[in-house]
Amino acid sequence: MALQNIIIVNGNEFSFEPGESILDVAQRNSIDIPTLCHLKGASPTGACRVCVVEIEGARSLVASCAAPAANNMVVRTETAKVITARRMVLQLLLSSGNHNCAVSGSAGQNWTEFQMKAQQTEDTAELCPVWGDCKLQDLAFRYQVNGERFNPTDTPYPMETVNPFIVRDFSRCVQCGRCVQACNEVQVNQAIHYGYRGAGTKIIAAGDRPYKDSDCVFCGECVQACPVGALVEKDARYQVRPWETQKVRTTCTYCGVGCQLYLHVKDDRIVKISGVPDVAPNYGSLCVKGRFGYDFIDSPDRLTTPLIKENGEFREASWDEALDLVARKLGNIKTEFGPDSIGVLTSARISNEENYVAQKFARAVLKTNNVDHCARL
Repeated sequence: MALQNIIIVNGNEFSFEPGESILDVAQRNSIDIPTLCHLKGASPTGACRVCVVEIEGARSLVASCAAPAANNMVVRTETAKVITARRMVLQLLLSSGNHNCAVSGSAGQNWTEFQMKAQQTEDTAELCPVWGDCKLQDLAFRYQVNGERFNPTDTPYPMETVNPFIVRDFSRCVQCGRCVQACNEVQVNQAIHYGYRGAGTKIIAAGDRPYKDSDCVFCGECVQACPVGALVEKDARYQVRPWETQKVRTTCTYCGVGCQLYLHVKDDRIVKISGVPDVAPNYGSLCVKGRFGYDFIDSPDRLTTPLIKENGEFREASWDEALDLVARKLGNIKTEFGPDSIGVLTSARISNEENYVAQKFARAVLKTNNVDHCARL
């Protein structure tokens, strides 16, 4: 009988599989170890050092996302030494760049009063565009730190707003590398990488060009992976806060793959779209159409009432009247010319279920096999 691999975390014994990291074991057993750079499905880097833990017998703290679990290893995740290290990392991050996420610059105000005032302010542009949906902010709240301990460091790179979908704010980038991993390891687009060195390090597209002039396909995977406000959807920026929206899960209808997505809805209007994580077939990933192609839904040019053409002019009609007319016309054509005189054209931009219904109607009701689709419909 094979011996079971056992690791002790915070005094509790847990089994693990060879190759699992300490973070894997902890997350599977509902032990909260904070992370910033860790991206599920990508290679661990241990870059941010927020997930450090203390291992009995080790000379220094280790990054739990990159440290493999070992038999009889004793791990502690919230010791004084660990908390001190995490606070130091967060203070350094908050002092580097522009992180006005209601954790720095409180000017001696009462912490709770400062947070409540920030949340209720009408001029939301005074805050980070992802205020309320930022991992750095969450951790700053959790460990009660700000960036005032160290001298502030400004970024030398201006904000990039020239592309149609994504705003890149380098002053808010913490260089966690999640966007690089999302692009290269998850979507495998190979569009962005680390560039330059030292204090001048920057996430760049090939040749340090703007996204619109690069190999970027605007899938938005980098935006979804960004834990801070460095990458934000252009149309949603400063327009909506996370607590103002309701997430509605649905299936993307741009093609028949069936990608699962969340519609972020405010006042019955879609203001943002994100992928549903850990769910087949897309596991959170989306293409440019699925993530950004939703403006047509509320377009004033969309027809919302059936139209019937009479004497060269269109008039509005009820659905019952329109469907009765179509049924009567198809019936007459079928009787006079036969079912093979009718063809049904579906679309590659609707769901598999809708295409199935269309072909079923063609074959079972109209008695024709003339079914095709047009990707441009």
